[in-house]
Amino acid sequence: MKINQNLAALPAGYLFAEIAKRVKEYSAAHPDADILRLGIGDVTLPLVPAVVDAMKAAADEMGTLSGFHGYGPDFGYDWLIDAIIAGDYTSRGIEMGRDEVFVSDGAKSDVGNLQELFGPDAKIAVTDPVYPVYVDSNAMAGRLGAYENGQWTNLNYLPCTAENGFVPPLPEDGVDVVYLCYPNNPTGTVLTKEQLKVFVDWALAHNALIVYDAAYKAFISGPDIPRSIYEIPGAKQCAMECCSFSKTAGFTGTRCAYTVVPKELVFDGVSLNRVWGRRQATKFNGVSYVTQKAAAAVYTEAGQKQIMENIAYYRENAKVIREGLASAGMQVFGGEHAPYIWLKTPGTLSGWDFFDLLLDKAHVVGTPGEGFGPSGAGYFRLTAFNTLEKTREAVRRIVEVV
Repeated sequence: MKINQNLAALPAGYLFAEIAKRVKEYSAAHPDADILRLGIGDVTLPLVPAVVDAMKAAADEMGTLSGFHGYGPDFGYDWLIDAIIAGDYTSRGIEMGRDEVFVSDGAKSDVGNLQELFGPDAKIAVTDPVYPVYVDSNAMAGRLGAYENGQWTNLNYLPCTAENGFVPPLPEDGVDVVYLCYPNNPTGTVLTKEQLKVFVDWALAHNALIVYDAAYKAFISGPDIPRSIYEIPGAKQCAMECCSFSKTAGFTGTRCAYTVVPKELVFDGVSLNRVWGRRQATKFNGVSYVTQKAAAAVYTEAGQKQIMENIAYYRENAKVIREGLASAGMQVFGGEHAPYIWLKTPGTLSGWDFFDLLLDKAHVVGTPGEGFGPSGAGYFRLTAFNTLEKTREAVRRIVEVV
């Protein structure tokens, strides 16, 4: 039996699995260490009451003959899709059809699975640093060439650094697909509508596809930052959009998301809407009824009020990190429209060196920038998803170390 050598050739372990391994080993050797985790972007606040009440009611329904639900619609119940369209698109003046929204179990699953739409020789571009799933899923399919000196030989990297204000350059000619994530993971930075329009215009001119990850849109404040790529004219002809309830409503352990695939997306004579639907119907049995009822509750008046209170809590955490580290003389970026703070490591320390330093001296866990790509070298990511008290304590400890 032959195995997929592209998968076997992936370098090292998955970034967050490696972090978990190092922390576990350190904890075993230092059992009294009070470790504060600002690494993986997992939420800490509980699900809001409106969501919990909806889940309970749905669970009660499932315990009755009249209310029991078996397999649901492949792409989501109409009442959830209608709530998504009304709350996230119609409210922004964007027209969207029911059959253009596909409910799933997570944006991570979708952005990883979307690569199945692309031909084996499709040329891929990613912002650098980048969420690893965009890269790894295409590497598994054999599109990225060989992994040499910390990067893939057949991947187009779009460097996002302090020098260019974390605004990526346009891809080279010949690129077929570009992944964009805004608000950005890991840098916490954003693009304005004018800056995003440059990419939409490029994609239209080059018959290219944009995979737009909007998982963190709930953290945006202010009118100049787009919450959806479809706020940009022409985007429905060149972009798919992945959205998640994980950070918006604390669904990291509940698992619900959706991807928008407009019918206008036609490449190589094929409708991406049709083939994505065919793929999902074959490989995915949908999201549970109870979970979809919980997601629909997010769009109620009470749900919106409650989840935005949680978002405000995490925003305050981000402000504490951003301002606390900046006042200590560190270079910090992001954290205003996103739950991530991106910082320059002190002196010539690599991200992994800084990781080890913070773990050992401050008992604080973050994420080394090198794990997100070549341009992440010498940077470090902190998240705003811990409690406010622990966030303040983590900042105090970091300042003492640096």
